[in-house]
Amino acid sequence: MSTSQWMIYGAYGYTGELVAREAVKRGLTPILAGRSDDRVRPLAQELGLEYRSFSLDQIRSDDLSGMCLVLHCAGPFSATAEPMMQACLRCGCHYLDITGEIGVFERAAALDARAREAGVVLIPGVGFDVIPTDCLAARLKAALPDANHLALGFDSRSGFSPGTAKTSVEALPQGSMVRRNGKLTPTPLAAYTRTIAFGQEPKMAVAIPWGDVSTAWHSTGIANIEVYIPMSPRKITQLKRINWFRGILGWSWVQRLLKQRIGRTLKGPDDGQRQRHTTWVWGEVRNARGEYVEGRVHTANGYDVTVSGALAVAEYLLSRPQVSGYHTPSTLMGWQLVERLPGSGTIELCPREAASQPAA
Repeated sequence: MSTSQWMIYGAYGYTGELVAREAVKRGLTPILAGRSDDRVRPLAQELGLEYRSFSLDQIRSDDLSGMCLVLHCAGPFSATAEPMMQACLRCGCHYLDITGEIGVFERAAALDARAREAGVVLIPGVGFDVIPTDCLAARLKAALPDANHLALGFDSRSGFSPGTAKTSVEALPQGSMVRRNGKLTPTPLAAYTRTIAFGQEPKMAVAIPWGDVSTAWHSTGIANIEVYIPMSPRKITQLKRINWFRGILGWSWVQRLLKQRIGRTLKGPDDGQRQRHTTWVWGEVRNARGEYVEGRVHTANGYDVTVSGALAVAEYLLSRPQVSGYHTPSTLMGWQLVERLPGSGTIELCPREAASQPAA
């Protein structure tokens, strides 16, 4: 395995380009890559970097030749993660991505033994999905080691990139997901709601199929997990109504139309929008005795967290090529990782008596 060369695949997408530009600012020299030569070449030339163009349909050994690490930024990861993970396992290079998709996390975890045999790390979710929530989950578990229930959530108004929006459209027909008694459990959309003070002001919130229902299980071993975002009662009602016809949203032509509209209308938040819209991340753990610990951390905008988080993990692995296996951000670098990212505060914990805990 090389000890220095690494690649950003999907470098000309919204988030991939942000990562590439920040990498250059830090004096890093990744090789940029993507499917389209016409799109990756001008960006690489502007940044003074090498580039490669290849499709994930048939990755050749030469495509990843000399790489010790690939930071995969080309979604939707439901389609692109598997071929890139397999290529990294064959070529002996670490695999990182910025997904929040539960299926990708589960697949990477299933490949743990192969990754250890190959001497590489598989670590999907090295961005806002799921560094802040994963680190908070690990910190809460340390504060209440016998916790058997974990709830996480975040309040972010940064808007969507095209890739994130398309991933959300793909997920709608499947409904939501929680973990119950150690197993991933599908639920209807908006099946779980509650009021949460993500920062200071209590807000109505709804459970969503966020990646932590997979990753937090591997990080903490807690058997019951939900993840929430704030949503108005009116929108929660609308989301529940989607359950009546969400099967139709899975039809290929409906998906195609929705994604085409996203491609025409969404560009992703600009620098000013990202600076204005920071994020509160919240969590709580409870045990069988009713003891309860709540935690919060304030972070930069989700996309800025993705940039700084992905590069933090990449730099860590570039200096530690001997690490291997499937990891989450907290199992690889500890819960303190989120506190080290630009724009992040410290995790604040608030233990409470059993009588103060929220209703289940």
